[in-house]
Amino acid sequence: MQRTIKDYLVIGLKGMAMGAADIVPGVSGGTIAFISGIYEELLDSISAIKFSLIKQLKQEGIGPVWKAINGNFLTALFLGIFISILSLAKGIKWLLENEPILLWSFFFGLVFASIIYIIKQITAWKAGSYIGLILAAGLAYYITTLNPLVSENSSPLFLFLSGAFAICAMILPGISGAFILVLLGAYKPVLTAVDNRDFFTVAVVGLGAVVGLLSFSKILKWFFKNYHNQTLAALTGFIIGSLNKIWPWKVTLTWRENSKGIKVPLQQESISPFSFDGDSQLIWAIVFAIIGFVLILLLERLAVSRK
Repeated sequence: MQRTIKDYLVIGLKGMAMGAADIVPGVSGGTIAFISGIYEELLDSISAIKFSLIKQLKQEGIGPVWKAINGNFLTALFLGIFISILSLAKGIKWLLENEPILLWSFFFGLVFASIIYIIKQITAWKAGSYIGLILAAGLAYYITTLNPLVSENSSPLFLFLSGAFAICAMILPGISGAFILVLLGAYKPVLTAVDNRDFFTVAVVGLGAVVGLLSFSKILKWFFKNYHNQTLAALTGFIIGSLNKIWPWKVTLTWRENSKGIKVPLQQESISPFSFDGDSQLIWAIVFAIIGFVLILLLERLAVSRK
């Protein structure tokens, strides 16, 4: 595929959107990749990275290897993700602490619209598709109800494994890699490392993510190749089940004390906005949810017009 500089800038912007989503514990960058039309190309490009490329590199040079892994695409995309995480981490952290309802409402509308978008990609519904959707939805919902670990671990080995597990979730639409980090008790150490420019810790997590990404992408690619509709249905189920995590109105059941001695929510439960204790910001929440929903519709129309 022959691409221009403008095309790679657009891919970089999609990467920035993925990075912004992945910072929020409950929103998946995989969802953004899917609705922006680059999901399967991302899987194909990542799964093309293998040890045999070392031999090809020695025999043929960098050019054929770079082309084999779709290097320009991956570079533009991951550069966008990296820039987004470094530049937006503090801003999104502030929104999570000060305007959580509006932030969750925006992502709820965005993710809800993505369900409609992905369902439209399924060309045939069979028993396996329905079963995959139901099981995946149930699994994703169950994951959102799990209690996060109270203890936080910042050892390199733990952070390496956390990065590997989180990236597997991160490339699954609906399953948030950031939320997996929260469940494991690794979210705060990772976010703190990003804020403080602790590049060693970031590199350890990144290395774990690379290992997990290269392994899991091959599995997903195989499923897409052999069970395309069933895989899409399962991915839709993951997104449906994850909606519980990003529901804007919650009541905190248990609290924990962070390293600064400040009490922060540990376990939360979704409730009706009319039962919310405090300002539910219902009107603005609906507005932001509509903005997120419409944004997906515009992206879909843009993708169709480009085709």
